[in-house]
Amino acid sequence: MDAEGHGGFVSVCILDGKGGARFGDAAMARDWTPEQGILWVHLDLTDDGARTWIEGESGLDAITIAALEAAKSRPRAVARGDTLFVNLRGVNLNPGATPDDMVSVRVAMTGSKIVTTRRRRLRAVKDLRKSLKKGTGPADCGAFLVQLIDNLLRRMGASFDALEERIDELQLRTPSEVGTSLRTEIAEIRNQVIALRRYLAPQRDAVARLSAERVSWLDELDREHLREVADRTARRVEDLDTARDQATVAHEELTGRMAEQMNRTMYVLALITGIFLPLGLLTGLLGINVGGMPGADSDVAFWIVCGILLALAFAQWWWIHRRRLL
Repeated sequence: MDAEGHGGFVSVCILDGKGGARFGDAAMARDWTPEQGILWVHLDLTDDGARTWIEGESGLDAITIAALEAAKSRPRAVARGDTLFVNLRGVNLNPGATPDDMVSVRVAMTGSKIVTTRRRRLRAVKDLRKSLKKGTGPADCGAFLVQLIDNLLRRMGASFDALEERIDELQLRTPSEVGTSLRTEIAEIRNQVIALRRYLAPQRDAVARLSAERVSWLDELDREHLREVADRTARRVEDLDTARDQATVAHEELTGRMAEQMNRTMYVLALITGIFLPLGLLTGLLGINVGGMPGADSDVAFWIVCGILLALAFAQWWWIHRRRLL
């Protein structure tokens, strides 16, 4: 059984060392001894009961406890003796959320005990619990850490693929479409990429550091697996860099096309103004109310003036066309 909803406990289990686990409740955590196997306690920090257990019964040092309870923290990895603390982030796949609003999971490991804390649900942790129930989960603390990071990366994959598809679509639309809606979409994608990279870049460094931490319960195979997931994390960061560059290029191309279109419009308006300026000057001059205006008493003077204006307009159009100004 899971312990979710009981005093801040989301789940409590003891790993059997073969990929499975025996799940229980808060009593299992209180009665646990290292001889029984590796204990994993997953806590919800929005419940005061979680803090009570961490501070009174977890057996962790004060610095690690403060790190587990911190409201905000960037991804990092810190070793204190045989205690390893890791803060990781995963994409937010909760209903109504956006993937760039990344969810934090904090992990403290001593080789015989694993304590993880959350404030919001993270599906990568849920995947880990499911694998333990199926008997395909981690056998020890090193494998637990590797599988957790691997789950985080796998969950990121779908969101990153969707982001790349949106960018490719925008790049196809940019040469033929100009408008504020396209500009807004590009800005939204750029902001999303920046938000994702803000946490994933330090997470890459934190995961890379894990393989170099000298804790006794991490063997060489664990370190090799950590180096592999660190490399995959680095590739995700590179994908984000590529997506950011593509979005920047699309934005610059769209901005250039919008400026070109505006300049073209202003140029046409300037030519139209140039055509009508002398015509307006003549009609304004002929409209003054003073004596001596030529043709004032003629019945055909109006048509003569109209003909002159048409001829002048045609002459200007011919000159513009000849000079290929339009």
